[in-house]
Amino acid sequence: MRSDDDSATDKVFKALADGTRRRLLDRLHQDNGQTLGELCEHIAMARQSVTQHLSVLEAANLIATVRRGREKLHYLNPVPLHEIQERWIDKFERPRLRVLGAVKRQAEEAMTDKPEFVYVTYIASTPEKVWDALTDADLTASYWGHANVSDWRPGSRWEHVRTDGSGIADVVGTVVTSERPTRLVTTWAAPADEGREDRCSRVTFDIQPYADIVRLTVTHENLSGEGELADVSTGWPAVLSNLKSLLETGGPLPQEPWLVPHD
Repeated sequence: MRSDDDSATDKVFKALADGTRRRLLDRLHQDNGQTLGELCEHIAMARQSVTQHLSVLEAANLIATVRRGREKLHYLNPVPLHEIQERWIDKFERPRLRVLGAVKRQAEEAMTDKPEFVYVTYIASTPEKVWDALTDADLTASYWGHANVSDWRPGSRWEHVRTDGSGIADVVGTVVTSERPTRLVTTWAAPADEGREDRCSRVTFDIQPYADIVRLTVTHENLSGEGELADVSTGWPAVLSNLKSLLETGGPLPQEPWLVPHD
């Protein structure tokens, strides 16, 4: 019997087998976060055909999309490539090809007013349960190492509170958008920088049904620099893996508390 992992891997290899789709990934590698129109400028093909190729890449989780007003931005998602590397490359030729992390950082550093970090994960759950896992103080404490505390109304304050009993909040912010169970937008800042827009980053959680599971897209933007970007690029995958494990198995993975540091 074929596993879900093998089925997902087949989709990745099928997507990569087409030269046009590889060129689209190359374009996103060079300049991440492009619109359909921007991608079409470099592909001698009708918009409808490019859209179909992008759909195949998205189905294979090789790209992620984020809505910005009327535009849809496309981002390279290196996670499936990392998984192929670990399964099919590292065990044969470990010293080579450890470049995906650097590629992702270079692509994100090239962004200006676009989201600076985008991560997509698929969870066998419901949108309501994913929403609750992001906003319930007890649930976040169990897999994040911090409790997310708020009434989650637009304009309300929220806190990322340590679970050691000290009551200390390492991150604070404001709830910008709260549309249960599909979209949550919050600002993030160190307590000393609360209220300073120039010191705040912004996190958006987009929760969408995907067949009979859920696609969760996390967008973290307005980061302060390369150091914070590196921390975010390491931290979010760990947190979201714990969340996925909690919802699918009933318990989180062993983990260390993580938060986004601010200078």
